[in-house]
Amino acid sequence: MCNDSELIDAFVATFEKLDDLWTSYELDPIAWQLAFGNLDEYGFKQWRPIRVSTAQSSLEALYANLPARFPPLYERLLLSYRWAEIDLRLFRLLPNPPGPNLAGLSDEFSRHRAMQEILFPNKCLQFGKGSDLNYDAICFDWSRRLQDGDCPVVQIDHEEILSHYRFKKVAELASSFRELMLRVMATAAI
Repeated sequence: MCNDSELIDAFVATFEKLDDLWTSYELDPIAWQLAFGNLDEYGFKQWRPIRVSTAQSSLEALYANLPARFPPLYERLLLSYRWAEIDLRLFRLLPNPPGPNLAGLSDEFSRHRAMQEILFPNKCLQFGKGSDLNYDAICFDWSRRLQDGDCPVVQIDHEEILSHYRFKKVAELASSFRELMLRVMATAAI
């Protein structure tokens, strides 16, 4: 990869390789906003992420409700594309819904308030969930921010948070968001 824009484009291109991108309105209203073409025989449509150009100032409104900033590469992804929740096999990326700003993403984050009450004091910002039927929080660990602003990506046990109101790190998935993106791209290449 020559630059971050190309890396982001290549990462988003993995979405259709790792997930079938079929949806119905009942299953995922966000994906339905990104749907195209005709309904299949079961009432489903395919969706795809869309490239957008969102003003950098949209991040400031998002950060008004968060205790820390995201890594710069993730910020750039947020400003460049909109997508529905996507299973990338290593984890599920929370949606960045269509719209002129990041208000839809802010709404997605606010849906996870119970998780945030435990994650924020432990310096974790959730941006994903475990893959398949695993609902563990996939987070940026901003307590170990790297010089370039990137962060390690960690998996936090959701059962411990929701059932016992405790923080329990399950694993470190990657030393940075950049590394996680590269791992997803390697998975798509197999």
